Amino acid sequence: MRYISNTAADKESMLKEIGVDSIEALFEDIPKEVYCDKLNLPEAMSELELIKKMKEIAQKNQTIDQYTCFLGAGAYDHFIPVTIDQLILRQEFYTAYTPYQPEISQGTLQSIFEYQTMICELTGMDVSNASMYDGTNSLVEAAMLACAATRRSEVLVAKSVHPESRQVLKTYARFKKIKVTEIDYSDGQLDINDLEAKINRDTAALLIQSPNFFGIIEDIAAVEKLVHDNGSLLVVSTDPISLAILKSPGELGADIAVGEGQPLGNPLSYGGPYLGFFATKEKYMRRVPGRIIGQTVDQQGRRGFVLTLQTREQHIRREKATSNICSNQGLIALTAAMYMTFMGKEGLREVAEQSLMKAHYAYEKLIETGKFKPLFNKPFFKEFALESLEPVEQLNEKLLKANILGGYQLGKDYPELEKGWLVAVTEKRTKEEIERLVREAVK
Repeated sequence: MRYISNTAADKESMLKEIGVDSIEALFEDIPKEVYCDKLNLPEAMSELELIKKMKEIAQKNQTIDQYTCFLGAGAYDHFIPVTIDQLILRQEFYTAYTPYQPEISQGTLQSIFEYQTMICELTGMDVSNASMYDGTNSLVEAAMLACAATRRSEVLVAKSVHPESRQVLKTYARFKKIKVTEIDYSDGQLDINDLEAKINRDTAALLIQSPNFFGIIEDIAAVEKLVHDNGSLLVVSTDPISLAILKSPGELGADIAVGEGQPLGNPLSYGGPYLGFFATKEKYMRRVPGRIIGQTVDQQGRRGFVLTLQTREQHIRREKATSNICSNQGLIALTAAMYMTFMGKEGLREVAEQSLMKAHYAYEKLIETGKFKPLFNKPFFKEFALESLEPVEQLNEKLLKANILGGYQLGKDYPELEKGWLVAVTEKRTKEEIERLVREAVK
């Protein structure tokens, strides 16, 4: 049996044990206006009937197997080697969770250590944790670390940072008594003049994203000195694929590098589960949320792995934890490690270069139609913003009928960019698919 219900005798025994007379008495604290004593459920089905019904419902979903995807805005349709899917479903990987007796779980520790090492190499940082829920969570935790390290209570965040990340940051800040000040953008990049006007002695950090939400590569070097001269930390959120061809945050002087790890071999999956990577300089290691795996040798001199730091609430007193919501995300991190291993340095570079070239090809072809104009005039990676002469919602509906997922409607988050259309192009898109996008967009 897949489900064993409690009998009437079971319920009576449990109620007696906890000292209440009825189920209603157990839930009497629930307000009457929201209490539901009976669910409006259909008649029970047999297992065979239920499986058939669920498959019918599932078939109503449409995925990127049926549509050509030009939608990004934080989640990207990259190619995933078939070997990942086969390996990740192995029982020893699929069932692994947080190692509460860590040194016994050498395989789990090694996989996390390898993941951390690759993230450090990509970001140019000294240490990486393993790991966070998603890129947004990582960015917010970086802001919390900066406030704790500098003992300041304000963070500056560029408006070119993902809108959802900024929303979550404000939610955290409200309960942490941290002031969040947004820095405007100019031609799609952070406005340095606005930054100069707003940075002050209480600024703990500047949070910037590159490539940013508009797909534009920020001039991090131009703001690094200004931020550090103020005694503040520089936090850079980045696309890990872009780091195969762009300078790393570490090379550009960042103190903390974070980002969304979904492009590293993890499918879109209707929005999750995803992976947040978090890397920083060694001086901030003890303030990093989550856990850090280290490498050592045993008494016989054999290579081994240890849980070096474990600053989450499940391991130490809650009030001393660096974060109470850190997640292991071990399977997703392992997927990212597998992807980086299979692709290697040259493979990652090829993915980045193809995404870059195909995005610029699509950009030029769309502008040639006369129906689109550049929204900004700055260098971009695999995503770009255009101004559409046709209402964006109407444009995307038309493309959807042609089995194309169009770009993101920027006006949803930036009212001043009502005509803005954010298009993402990865290495998966072919010349034929790009040209079909162009044809369908101008019909």
